[in-house]
Amino acid sequence: MSIENMVRKFKKKYPMTIACNLSKHSKVAESIIDNDENVLYAFCGQKNDSYKLLFDTCVVVVTNKRIIVGQKRLLWGFNITIVTPELFNDLKLYAGLMFGKVEIDTVKEVIFISNLDKKSLDEIETNVNNIMLKNKRRIKKEER
Repeated sequence: MSIENMVRKFKKKYPMTIACNLSKHSKVAESIIDNDENVLYAFCGQKNDSYKLLFDTCVVVVTNKRIIVGQKRLLWGFNITIVTPELFNDLKLYAGLMFGKVEIDTVKEVIFISNLDKKSLDEIETNVNNIMLKNKRRIKKEER
């Protein structure tokens, strides 16, 4: 299943999530996926810390190697943020009256994904944490 299809399925399942231009953001994320990488989970939201900002849509892709946050800029260019398992620290969830927010804490920075459907937070937490813990265990085994 392509990233765009996974994100559209997420958006259809959680319609309160605010996100637009999903195909363009998905293409940015797909452009950095390696041949030996498998996309395990994907979702969309706003890459910011505020519920008021609505024009920072991004696609978050969790693979068997890393987390990729892909974002097509409004006029030209793109932003890509990559979190490898050894840099991943923690995932925090925030639920408001209507929307939720995810905080991906890494060694170097904190990434916020906001304007998520409040009902999606449990699914996001379960998938991201499980996949990243498996990735960390795999890396530790390879180091031995």
